Amino acid sequence: MTGSGRHTAQGVADTLRERIRTGALRPGERLPTQTELAEEFGVVRGAVRQALRILQQEGLLSNVGKGSPPRAAEPRPASEVLRPASEVPQPTMVALAPRLIEAFAAPHVRIEAVCLTAQSLIPALGEPLRLIHEGRLRPDRIDARIMLPSRDINLAFPVSVDAGSAEDDTVHQRWLAMRNAVGQVLRYNLQSLRGTHDIDVQVTFRELPFTPPVKLYLLNGVEALFAHYMITRREEPTDSGTLEMYDTLGLESLLFSFEQRAGQRDAAFVEQSQKWFDALWETITTDLTLS
Repeated sequence: MTGSGRHTAQGVADTLRERIRTGALRPGERLPTQTELAEEFGVVRGAVRQALRILQQEGLLSNVGKGSPPRAAEPRPASEVLRPASEVPQPTMVALAPRLIEAFAAPHVRIEAVCLTAQSLIPALGEPLRLIHEGRLRPDRIDARIMLPSRDINLAFPVSVDAGSAEDDTVHQRWLAMRNAVGQVLRYNLQSLRGTHDIDVQVTFRELPFTPPVKLYLLNGVEALFAHYMITRREEPTDSGTLEMYDTLGLESLLFSFEQRAGQRDAAFVEQSQKWFDALWETITTDLTLS
């Protein structure tokens, strides 16, 4: 139970797991419907679906997502539990939104990110925000902590192909405008939930003294999403001609998912990523003002 008296998706999974392992749910027995489980635990159906997926990965449920309630199955050895095909790395623009929807099923949503501009978060947040406005998701609290490069450093990318030329400042100013605009939209979209849905929302930005070579998203402290920034040479038209730069294709970077529940290796990655994020946040970063 949470302090608000509601279960999290993990809490629902823990309770159902115990019922299966104690025999309260026997092998082959159907579970209640998602609607019935949502009413029993006081959660949205998204949290129930997430709980069922957890138990399916552990080999405790069968027939999940087949149009009828799943059945309790005999537990399988951990070595036989395979990660679903949906967790094969996909481009950020494809993979991030579904993970955020699941994260927003929790009463306390935590989104933490280290990235170049946070541009990928804007479209990815669109669906969970829509579900909140429709009343299908209802978190009590949302905390977002975002680390972005400082405006005062020489970025490793994006940079002009002609290093040291007058175009360097043009590229930097374009990046800075994007960073600030995206950050302001992100903050507005989340903080507006205070007035519309009485959700406690905190959005905080910090400045990094370096260019992150990778991007990292941490969701509710239980999942880490990691992607490499792939650098490419591209051209961008301007009023005075063409601007050539080395830039990154952030939306197309493959996003790798690591989850605490997926085994010791993934759990260790999530834990160390969280420690790394917290250490940066509390030491060498500074307050970021979007302007």
